[in-house]
Amino acid sequence: MASSSVEKDLERLENLQVGDPPETESQPTTSWPVRQEPRPDDHPWHNSGISSSSHAKQRRSLATNNQNVGICNTHIRPTEDIFNANDPRIKEDINSIIMQYLSDEGYYASQAVLYDETNVKWKEREERTIEAKRLKKAILDGDWQEVEKLCTKPLVKNHRSFLYSVYKLQYLEYIEKREIQKAFTFLNKRLKPLEHLQTNPNEFKDLCYLLTAKSIHEAQSFKNWEGIMAARENLADQLQNMLDFETADRTGNFYAHKYPNSNRYTPPDRLLTMLRQAVAYQIEFSRYHPKIAPAVNSLLEDYTSFVIPNAVGANCIGHQGNVKCVEFIGEDGKQIVSGSSDNTLRIWETETGECLDIMDGHRSRIWDISSTRLGDFVASASGDSTIKIWSVKNAKASCTNTLTGHAGDVYSVKYHPNENHLVTGGYDKTVRLYDVVTGATIKSFLGHQLAVTKTIFNPLGNLVISGSKDNTIKFWDIVSGLCIRTISSHLGEVTSVEMNSSGTLLLSSSKDNSNRLWDVRMVRPIRKLKGHQNTSKNFVRAGFADNNLIVGGSEDGNVYIWDQATGEVLQKLRGHSGVVYEAAWNAKQSMLASCSDDQTVKVWWYDEKVPLEA
Repeated sequence: MASSSVEKDLERLENLQVGDPPETESQPTTSWPVRQEPRPDDHPWHNSGISSSSHAKQRRSLATNNQNVGICNTHIRPTEDIFNANDPRIKEDINSIIMQYLSDEGYYASQAVLYDETNVKWKEREERTIEAKRLKKAILDGDWQEVEKLCTKPLVKNHRSFLYSVYKLQYLEYIEKREIQKAFTFLNKRLKPLEHLQTNPNEFKDLCYLLTAKSIHEAQSFKNWEGIMAARENLADQLQNMLDFETADRTGNFYAHKYPNSNRYTPPDRLLTMLRQAVAYQIEFSRYHPKIAPAVNSLLEDYTSFVIPNAVGANCIGHQGNVKCVEFIGEDGKQIVSGSSDNTLRIWETETGECLDIMDGHRSRIWDISSTRLGDFVASASGDSTIKIWSVKNAKASCTNTLTGHAGDVYSVKYHPNENHLVTGGYDKTVRLYDVVTGATIKSFLGHQLAVTKTIFNPLGNLVISGSKDNTIKFWDIVSGLCIRTISSHLGEVTSVEMNSSGTLLLSSSKDNSNRLWDVRMVRPIRKLKGHQNTSKNFVRAGFADNNLIVGGSEDGNVYIWDQATGEVLQKLRGHSGVVYEAAWNAKQSMLASCSDDQTVKVWWYDEKVPLEA
């Protein structure tokens, strides 16, 4: 994109609000009627009375309301360096904006409390500033009685090293003026208790020597003594440096006292205006640029565009064996990691399908992978009975730890929500909880009669859910290690289990040719999702996607997308030439990744030239 075009877009964004129609270069004549069409993720076809043809029409309408712009790296990002959050002027602006909003909404008591607390902090800063000025002046004037009084204040009370410097200078002045008796008394009363704070090992000994010396310069520690006034100025500078460091550490800026209660003008509805600008920014630079302004119903998460993928966006080719598992790395999903029967993991660029790195270290096939939310670590489960933790923060990934304990293939691995632990399951029928840092097994969960094929945590992280070849799903209490619930309705081996983000629904895949949706609270089945094939020796898995969708693999080589509310197949994605083992969804990219027996990983996106039909 040309730089002038980018500047034009950014200038337009500054005043853009959700209700204002942004113009796009590719659609210069398109007007943006505000909220005239349903929000893309509201799923208008979820009404039970809509026919299949209507569903297809709604899906096409949903897709064509979006223009694919891909990952846009040319615009200014909302990084921390845009403004200094510790700048007192910025803090004051934030307080003013919040107080304005509280007042506009009628929260007068809360506004008053915030106003009072802001003023208290300002007054504390002012008092410290005044005390610092008084102390500095007293030092320069040699008013040691005032200095000692101010040294009892919180300003320097706990700074013992500075207090030692003050007493040392006071003592040296007594020596300079030949007031030996006063100096002797002061040495014993003030300096002796602080002897451990001396700046060099012989300093206190030299201070004692000065009681009998003819000149301060005779002592080795004070041979460069410049006189009383120079010493006072140095001590005043030491005070200033100490206060600068302390206040900068606490507030990020020592000059906070320069900007107290400036009462600068706050434009009306400033908070709401900025929030609308922020949401408009998120909409403008989402992968699928919406042509019609969506109604945003929550500010707790960034806006993400939603389009059902219908075409291959990128082919990831390079594995020398079938690809058993695939996952977007981190929440941003700019990269994908896959595990294969060639014993390696590969990292791919989501946008292009380029192989960025090969992680070699396992001695057998990779069955499962899991990444952290920030995308800095990936865990892999292998047929060599180990789990490896990989750091993928740098250009070249490295193995940071290898976890052992399983006997036989490890089929599953999943990070705990706190990311300090992993849960695994394997051929040895056990579920294991590991400490990521130490690699130690924290707990083993025993009870399955056959191999454990998939293990996950609930969103709260207090339960482990496992699926097994014994046709059951078990819920384990993470503290006691006890099985608190067993689901045994499947007629075939359970190949995967997944839970939605709220922890209310469980999705299971089985070799009885079905994916099933369960109400976790009532422990009852809600519906079966059918149409795909899952009957042979393969681990075919399914998972939740945004906007009430379910995505999964199939032995017929297709990727399936189901409507969670109706169980209807919304889309079959054709492109693989072998069994599709798994499909992973990323909300930030609104894209799918799938892995297959054909040794490839495919990235799926929306192409307006391809019909969106199941």
